[in-house]
Amino acid sequence: MLSMSPNSIARSSLEEMLDSLRRRDEMEKPKDMPPALPVRPRATSRSRLPSAKRSLPTNFKIGELELPESSSNCNVKKEEMKGSRGNSFGAKRIKEMDQSESPYVVVSNEKKCERRLEEKDGASLPPGSLPRLREPEWDDNLGYFIKKKLRVWCWRPNKLWESGLIQSISGDKALVLLSDGSVVTVPTGELLPANPDILEGVHDLIQLSYLNEPSVLHNLQYRYSQDIIYSKAGPVLIAVNPFKDVHLYENDFVTAYRQKLLDSPHVYAIADTAYNEMMTDEVNQSIIISGESGSGKTETAKITMQYLASLGEGTGAIESEVLQTSCILEAFGNAKTSRNDNSSRFGKLIEIHFSATGKICGAKIQTFLLEKSRVVKLAQGERSYHIFYQLCAGVSSTLRGRLRLKRASDYNYLNQSDCLAINDVDDAQKFHILVEALNTVRICKEDQEHAFEMLAAVLWLGNISFHVIDPENHIEVVADEAVSNAASLIGCSTEDLMLTLSTSRIQAGKDKVAKGLTLQQAIDTRDALAKFIYASLFDWLVEEINKSLAVGKHHTGRSISILDIYGFESFQKNSFEQFCINYANERLQQHFNRHLFKLEQEEYELDGIDWTKVDFEDNQDCLDLFEKRPIGLISLLDEESNFPKASDLTFAAKLKQHLNDSSRFKGERGGAFSVCHYAGEVLYETGGFLEKNRDPLHSDTIQLLSSCTGQLPRMFASKWLNQSQKAASSSILLGMSASQKQSVATKFKGQLFRLMQQLENTSPHFIRCIKPNSKQLPGTFEKDLVLEQLRCCGILEVVRISRSGYPTRMTHQEFTRRYGFLLPENNACQDPLSTSMAILQHFDILPEMYQVGYTKLYFRAGQIGALEDIRKQVLQGTLEVQKCFRGHRARRYFHELKAGVIMLQSFVRGDIARREHGALLMLNEQVALKKIEEHVVQIQAVIRGWLARRQFSQLQNLKNINLCKWKRGRKVSEVKDLPQEILPSVVEELQRRVLMAEASLEQKEKENASLKDQAQQFEARWSEYEAKMKSMEDVWQKQMASLQMSLAAAKKTLGAENTMGQPGRIDGSPSPLYYDSEDTSMGTQTPGGSTPMKFANNCLDLGARQETNGGLNSVNPLLKEFEQRKQNFDDEAKAIVVSKSGQSPSLSTGEELRKLKHRFEEWKKDYKIRLREAKAKVHRLGHSEAEKHRRTWWGKKSKKF
Repeated sequence: MLSMSPNSIARSSLEEMLDSLRRRDEMEKPKDMPPALPVRPRATSRSRLPSAKRSLPTNFKIGELELPESSSNCNVKKEEMKGSRGNSFGAKRIKEMDQSESPYVVVSNEKKCERRLEEKDGASLPPGSLPRLREPEWDDNLGYFIKKKLRVWCWRPNKLWESGLIQSISGDKALVLLSDGSVVTVPTGELLPANPDILEGVHDLIQLSYLNEPSVLHNLQYRYSQDIIYSKAGPVLIAVNPFKDVHLYENDFVTAYRQKLLDSPHVYAIADTAYNEMMTDEVNQSIIISGESGSGKTETAKITMQYLASLGEGTGAIESEVLQTSCILEAFGNAKTSRNDNSSRFGKLIEIHFSATGKICGAKIQTFLLEKSRVVKLAQGERSYHIFYQLCAGVSSTLRGRLRLKRASDYNYLNQSDCLAINDVDDAQKFHILVEALNTVRICKEDQEHAFEMLAAVLWLGNISFHVIDPENHIEVVADEAVSNAASLIGCSTEDLMLTLSTSRIQAGKDKVAKGLTLQQAIDTRDALAKFIYASLFDWLVEEINKSLAVGKHHTGRSISILDIYGFESFQKNSFEQFCINYANERLQQHFNRHLFKLEQEEYELDGIDWTKVDFEDNQDCLDLFEKRPIGLISLLDEESNFPKASDLTFAAKLKQHLNDSSRFKGERGGAFSVCHYAGEVLYETGGFLEKNRDPLHSDTIQLLSSCTGQLPRMFASKWLNQSQKAASSSILLGMSASQKQSVATKFKGQLFRLMQQLENTSPHFIRCIKPNSKQLPGTFEKDLVLEQLRCCGILEVVRISRSGYPTRMTHQEFTRRYGFLLPENNACQDPLSTSMAILQHFDILPEMYQVGYTKLYFRAGQIGALEDIRKQVLQGTLEVQKCFRGHRARRYFHELKAGVIMLQSFVRGDIARREHGALLMLNEQVALKKIEEHVVQIQAVIRGWLARRQFSQLQNLKNINLCKWKRGRKVSEVKDLPQEILPSVVEELQRRVLMAEASLEQKEKENASLKDQAQQFEARWSEYEAKMKSMEDVWQKQMASLQMSLAAAKKTLGAENTMGQPGRIDGSPSPLYYDSEDTSMGTQTPGGSTPMKFANNCLDLGARQETNGGLNSVNPLLKEFEQRKQNFDDEAKAIVVSKSGQSPSLSTGEELRKLKHRFEEWKKDYKIRLREAKAKVHRLGHSEAEKHRRTWWGKKSKKF
């Protein structure tokens, strides 16, 4: 932390360090460096400390500026600061005033102390004097201009600058050859250097090598001749009115400025800058458009609004509504004057609100001081408000009948100036455009008609006439169509209107007495009613527009305010309206000076940088003339307005009495006075000042409007009463009398103060509109008129400050944070000021390009861009390194992650493979068990067949034996004759045999039952196997079609074996003896089933009844063939399975299996036919031999199976 006592003369270590750096740089500085530009202050050091003539504050800390603890510090600094403040900020400094007399926040004690010192020490110029700006070292360069024959500007007696060449110089006289070929002698003091031709028509006046009045004027004229109406003067845009259509506002230009394709001066560039700053910095912006009447302010405001509407990609309803407000306000608030065909007779501030995405989400309009007197009184050659002429020309016939409208020439309020039309303007077409605009802002048809009724009522009020009825000049209202039409349109009776216009009721004790009005009083009452209705209608219209444009829930606090207010006016006859208008322009000029001159230069001086002040025309003393209490113009006007018997002449006398000492005021004869404004001297006539300032409206008029049937008149009266009550309550709180609450000038002053406070909370952007000629002709450039406007608005001073000033400034902390990382690590330190100096030294910033203040670093235009480029390069390189490192890290992490995923997948796949392998092993075991079961069944079938054949042979033998016995039946008698000892043994043997036969029969029946159950089970299992085989065949077909399923080799082999095993069983299971009927097929038989036993039983039954064995001989070949074919088919199926094992199933394997199945089906069909023939043969043999025994109990039992 650095600090220094104000009484100490010791130098700080920081000063010594910077001084050593400065000496080192001066020693290293090349001797042949080019001289500085003539308009720039000379650099004295490379690293500038605050001026040595001014010590550091007592409690100064690096990075911040703290105010002195007491005002005594100012006295200590007084002697030190003397000499360094030889030049003032302008002709007059801001004087101390009460806080209520200034719209700005009270300045700090240090600023106040400095201003007092500057007022004592600073040199001041006489008011109104505008010194010609001469270039530094110009006198030393005259010889150079003569030698090189360069152009110069010389001042001519016709008050104009002319271009020429210096031929010779004799003393203080110069011989100049003018451009027209003439040679004149001009004092050298009236010569100014001209810029080279290469700088002719530059975009920005800062680029001019020689900045002087004729150079600036010539540059503007050259650009104007090329239809380039926009130029820059530092931060200010200069717009010269072309008085014609120029092709600078098409959509291509909007796109070009939005995409930064163009950087030439333009209204679009200003609007785009304001928009970007609002979105980036989140600070509200303001665009202040100023200039004389007729300079194009209204059109510039509309162009600005159009660009802002297009910036947020907005094409919705809200953008259209915002743009249409200009058309409505122009119709109701603009009029033709002697200087402008579309002059704004009111001031407006349009506050456009934006959403977080940058789109327009609403707007709000504020208006200031509508010129109500124009409704009832017009100057020669001027018109009233446009809406009256548009209504008379463009209204439909139906509505015209309802409004009882006539031509504009039939109304006294319109025809008194002998000007009813404007060249090249169609009032009827304008009216239709107005109606469309009203519809766009959602003002309903009914409200539009009510508004038109009020306008027509105002016109008819102007046609009401009076006639005097007595010597005291009392009047009566003439009962004609004007009275009846006005009363009908307002919504009251004709008698009430006539009574209100001819009498006034005054309070007499507790009663009210009606008093007749004189002719002038009646006219004033009538005009007051007309003005009140129109002003109230205008305010109501603005309120309705604001309701339509209300922001609502989308309010984000981001806004751009566009101020379009009446320009400075000076006519042959200037009244109260011009007084207020010019006062508003003085206040706006002060706002302009404050931001472009005062605050700029005050910041330089407060931060202690080496700065040569730029003089400018300060109008603070003119504002004091208007605003100062209690002897300012407005205060004296209010005071005089409160006296009932005061007149305009007494007001003029009071002004001369109190204000003659002011250099800005001059009393004139005939009750007039003149004020020296920033734009020139204006003569005001006090006639009507008091009456217009009072703006009287009798209570009878308010009562009349309150009793009307119309909605709008009642609303106007109610609003006026509410405002009067609020004003009365506030006046009582402030200790003011009731007579002071209705002053127009005081209310307007309060509006201006609130406007300035609102603008102070925004970042301003200035547009200066220039009127090129007084005749409103395109292509005409009046140099004297333009030069006067340039002088009034201080364009040259703005350019000089912008060029010699330091537009870029940053605190030491901000500078260190933003650029500190650019230093090598070993040079970095913790002191922000030292770090800032190290950065400047490291990058070799020229000493002329910056200055060091107590709290900030100040850079000339464009210098910070070099550091930004370096910073961008370093950041870009850093980003590249970070990108590569992050890419490498990401790739390494990816590979690690990939390796882990692969390992995890291997574990998972191994587990899945092991599970599948276990499942395949189980499936193999099941297949093996099924094969064993099949082999067991086959063995059982063979054994059972052998047993059945053996039993059949036994039965056949028994049958033969029984047959033999039957043949010997006829020898029974012989048996009876046998001896008695032989007969019982034979019977016992027969009984034993019968019992054995019965036991055998029961056993066979049980076996048949069990075999039947087994056959049913085998049939069910066979159907299940057959379904499985079909499903497995379908699966195989799908697998072979898609080629996407991958089975393990073991599973493929086992599946193929399982599939091939089914046909083998089909082929080999049945035997020729198993076919019980013709309906039994080979594909549905199962070895070991019930069918063999059934057939065996049948065969047993047959064997018991026949004696021959011939049937078996026909069956045996078929049985052998069946066994041989079964073995062949099994071998072929196993061969296919073995040959395809270890390979995935393919279409060839399925094709071979299908071929094998086809051969099996053909053989089966042939075998079935031969088996049927053999069966028939056996059946015939059985019937022929055992026909007698078919119905035995054995045959009946066998049929059950």
